[in-house]
Parts: sequence; structure tokens; C-alpha cells
Amino acid sequence: MELDKFRRDYLQGGLQRQDLADDPIVQFETWLKQAVEAGLKDPTAMTVATVDAEGQPSQRIVLLKHLDQRGFVFYTNYESDKARDIAANPRVSLHFPWHELERQVKICGRAEKVSTAESLKYFSSRPTESQLAAWASAQSRPISSRQLLLQQFQAMKEKFKQGAIPLPDFWGGFRVIPATIEFWQGGAHRLHDRYKYRRTDTGWEVDRLAP
Repeated sequence: MELDKFRRDYLQGGLQRQDLADDPIVQFETWLKQAVEAGLKDPTAMTVATVDAEGQPSQRIVLLKHLDQRGFVFYTNYESDKARDIAANPRVSLHFPWHELERQVKICGRAEKVSTAESLKYFSSRPTESQLAAWASAQSRPISSRQLLLQQFQAMKEKFKQGAIPLPDFWGGFRVIPATIEFWQGGAHRLHDRYKYRRTDTGWEVDRLAP
């Protein structure tokens, strides 16, 4: 394939400072609502980038499950690679690629565990099969076959066939507390519009960035 031939122009419209909310969380909620209303598949899907103790970056896609003024929340196994990375270095980055809208959002900040009560509330809202999967999967660990994974799932299904499924002590949420939030809108001739919010002691400052 001639990869250098793959390109397109971005013509859906620009982004001006007066179009942005003063609060980046409010601005993000506006864009997320527009992504949902546009019918994008998985509008809450985001890349989470972490760095391990040796300095090796790693990325994976998870789903945003809660957002408020405190930050962006996702859930995972606390023994997974991403959780181990965060334990060694809590600085992370999130990325939302809304290609159909020619938009991106990048968040940089610090991750911390949410409360057990928050994790339990979300875990209890999940479908039964998803709750069982959390118990069955030793996330990020080697496994010999899919058949073994299915056997573990069936074993958990039998174990918890009566009553509510408890929250695993190795499973819960992380909240990413943003230090910076960047909004990117594609522009013609690669003259994209980029605005970066930076948290300060007195609130948020906004800079336009060169594309």
C-alpha cells in the first residue's frame, strides 16, 4: 500500500475562542453530547496512556463511565498492566478520537483510585455477565486458551448463582484529575484549531496552539 496517498481535508468548520466555554469540563460535556447525537459508535471510548516503572509507554482503549468536576472515571482490574503502571507513575493521558466530527480531545493529569462506594455502585449497575467476567479474568496475565477462560467464567457463574455478586477486592475505578485539556478541531489545509486549557491556582487558562 502507498500509505502516503491516504489523506483528506478537514472541512466541517473551525473553532474560535468565543465558541468555547470557560470551563473545559463544560466544553467536553458539550462535545460529548454532540458526538452521541451524531450517532458515533462508542462515543465514550478513550485511549488511556500510561508509563511503567521502566519508562515504557503503553496505550489501550477503555470506556468513560463517569465525569464531573473532579475528573474522568474508568474501571479496571487493579492487578492489570494499566493499574500497575499507575501505581508506579500516576501521570496518565486520555484521548478521545471523534474522527467523524473531525475532533479530538486530549487530557493529561493524575490518576487516583475512586472510593470503594463508587466502585460498588458502578459494579452493581453492570450486567450480571460483566460482573462475572470481572471475577473470571486475571486481566493482563498469560492464559493458555480461551477455553480455560470460559471454564473460569462458568465456575464463577456457579459460585455466585445465588444472591448478589460481590465487588471483587481487586477491581474498581480510577479518576483522572485533569491538569490540561486540549480541544482539536480539524481545519482546511492542515490549519487545525487547537485550544489548550491549563489548570492554575485561580482557575483555567486557555491558549490557542499552532496546529
